[in-house]
Amino acid sequence: MAIREYKTIKEVVGPLMLVTKTKDVTYDELVKIKTANGETRFGKVLEIDEDKALVQLFESSQGLKIEDAKAIFLGQGLEIDLSPLILGRIFDGIGRPIDGKGKIIAEKREDINGVALNPVARDYPSEFIQTGVSSIDGLNTLVRGQKLPIFSGSGLPHNKLAAMIARNAKVIGKDEAFAVVFAAIGITFEESNFFVEEFKKSGAIDRTVMFVNLANDPAIERIATPRMAITTAEYLAYELDMHVLIIMTDITNYAEALREISSARKEVPGRRGYPGYMYTDLSSLYERAGRIKGKKGSITQLPILTMPEDDKTHPIPDLTGYITEGQVILSRALNQKGLQPPVDVLPSLSRLKDKGIGLNKTRADHADTLNQLFASYARGKDAKELATVLGESALSDIDKLYAKFAEQFEKQYIAQGFESNRSIEETLDLGWKLLRILPRSELKRISTKHLDVYYSKED
Repeated sequence: MAIREYKTIKEVVGPLMLVTKTKDVTYDELVKIKTANGETRFGKVLEIDEDKALVQLFESSQGLKIEDAKAIFLGQGLEIDLSPLILGRIFDGIGRPIDGKGKIIAEKREDINGVALNPVARDYPSEFIQTGVSSIDGLNTLVRGQKLPIFSGSGLPHNKLAAMIARNAKVIGKDEAFAVVFAAIGITFEESNFFVEEFKKSGAIDRTVMFVNLANDPAIERIATPRMAITTAEYLAYELDMHVLIIMTDITNYAEALREISSARKEVPGRRGYPGYMYTDLSSLYERAGRIKGKKGSITQLPILTMPEDDKTHPIPDLTGYITEGQVILSRALNQKGLQPPVDVLPSLSRLKDKGIGLNKTRADHADTLNQLFASYARGKDAKELATVLGESALSDIDKLYAKFAEQFEKQYIAQGFESNRSIEETLDLGWKLLRILPRSELKRISTKHLDVYYSKED
């Protein structure tokens, strides 16, 4: 589409600019605003009404004189430069380099508004990804091509968990190209600096592409940041045959930006003021993950969101839970007890875990031990709560063993710290060590074959 210039800017209110007498303008089209002194700003078309176009600016409108400015409609959406040299680089929320290494020499340019994967073209996720985190690897296993969000709360250490996973994540037993695409959405400078330093310190930066959108950046940029990351991941996965893990934090900030822009457009609000199309919008992000038949690469997503007031029924976690394949939930109570990472394994769920575990993937005993650990921990927590109410003397001998199991499970299995990197063998062996607290007769969810091999085995 041809580039069109207009000197018909009618008014500017905050980040919104109205351009009149326009022709052939399209929704989401990129707009360049040039002032008389040569200054350039960018925006995108938010709404079209006959010959009027409402443009949302990526930068502040401060100091913009509409009488001597012109709006240039570029005939394209927001695009990103892509090449194999993108690995190890850090960009802002709309794809401009901020690491001082200069511009990317593009092999290709892609519009960031891609489409969800065709369900017919999807290949079923089936390969285990080792994150080094026992509560995920052992109990809520992440599978290549899966979307597994982390539900957190304000002030909980989800950033440390995200950095730990980005540092440790790999597919065992295979020497395949693996990359991490990290999208920081609306976070503070301190948080951004933590991730950059963490990745540089561990060397993970060499296989990472970072997009950083700070809290003081415009809301419209927050809408673009995750799409920048996903488009980059699609290039790495489907053009360069890499296996990509996308970590996006914080999806709540993305949804807040969506609400802000919807309000600016005077749309009818839905639940709690969020736009009625938020489910569709979140789907347009999450459904771009997966595996495609005939392609070597894959895209796995770990979106992180902080639940407002720790409420699982809030629209953001609620809608995310519908679209994705499970959730890992961080617990404020475990965090207050000093257990790090504070993953609450009982309400957490990975719907694809059964597809990525077992013989030739993790270990033959994985499914049995997973079920037994869940059941034993749940009973142990009940026993501990009973002891709190009625006193320990009210517990039977077997209940006392379950209570002891629950305590040791939290201390050893869950609370591994953020610096560790447990292999799946270490995680499974630790599970067996804890199960030996209980009599063999209580382990009803494990087959006799696996009990014979592992129950009496010394550590």
